[in-house]
Amino acid sequence: MYCQIKYTPEPKPWIYDEATRKKALEMYVDGMNLRRIARHLGIHHRTVSLWVKAKTNSLPQAPLPKEVKDAEMDEIFTFIGEKKSGFTSSPS
Repeated sequence: MYCQIKYTPEPKPWIYDEATRKKALEMYVDGMNLRRIARHLGIHHRTVSLWVKAKTNSLPQAPLPKEVKDAEMDEIFTFIGEKKSGFTSSPS
């Protein structure tokens, strides 16, 4: 599929065991990036990416509330908003 092999008389056992997949997903959820996970486990980062994508697609959609009563702005949004509003495009 992704390895561009068209035909082999006997398929090569390139399938990783379930424990490796689970470990990669746990590391991703814990905040490690794909390349670091791949280096740690000795596999290609694209393989880890495909595992994460497949797991994400198999999860149910997050529930959305019917009505939002309170909305809260983050401090970073306020800081960026203040910085942009103080910016002038014409030189003084």
